[in-house]
Amino acid sequence: MTERSPIIPRDVIDRSFAKEGPKQYTLWVDLEHCIGCNACTMACKAENNTPVGVDFNRVIEIEEGDFRDAQKTPNVGVTFVPMPCMHCGRPACQAACPVGAITKRKEDGIVLINKDKCIGCRYCAWACPYGAPQFNAEARVMEKCTLCVHRLEKGQQPACVTTCPAKVRFFGELNELTPLIREKRARSVNIAVVGADTKPSVQYTK
Repeated sequence: MTERSPIIPRDVIDRSFAKEGPKQYTLWVDLEHCIGCNACTMACKAENNTPVGVDFNRVIEIEEGDFRDAQKTPNVGVTFVPMPCMHCGRPACQAACPVGAITKRKEDGIVLINKDKCIGCRYCAWACPYGAPQFNAEARVMEKCTLCVHRLEKGQQPACVTTCPAKVRFFGELNELTPLIREKRARSVNIAVVGADTKPSVQYTK
C-alpha cells in the first residue's frame, strides 16, 4: 500500500471555529526557517519514551520547483514540515473511536487518548487525515502527541518547543498566537486534506 501525501498548502486559513468559545492551545510553526534537523522529533521521543516506529512528531520534506528549463538556473527547494497532532476543532479520530477513548478537553482544546479505554483497533489512525495516532505494539494501544500536557500542568512548554534550535516552534492559545503572526506579517499556509473538515488548530507560516 502506498503512503498518501496529505499536504496541500493554501494561503487562507479557516479558523472560524476558534474565534469564539473555549480556549484552544496549539502550536505555531515557522516553515520558512525550519532547518529539518528533527530535534523536535527526538525531543518528543525522549519526553514520551516512545518505542521504535512510534513518532508523535514527524518531519516530512516537500520538494518544490523543477529542472525543466535547462537554459535557466534550476528553481528548486525543500520545505520541512513538522507534523504533530493537529488537535482539531472537529477531531475525526474522536468520531471514529468505537469505545469513546478519545476526548477533546473543554478547558484547552487538547485532544487526548485514554489508554485505559483504548482497545487498539486503529480506527482513529484510519480516520485521521494527518496520520497523528500511532499504534504502540508493545502496549497494544494507540498514542499520539498530547502537546506535552504533563509539562503544561507544571507550567512548562512542550518539549519540542523548548528543544528547537532554530526557534521556529511557538506554543500558546490560538487566539493569542494569531495576532502575533499578523504583527510579524507572516504568510499563513494551511496543512489540509481534500475532503476533510477537521479544522486543524496547528498554525503554519512561510
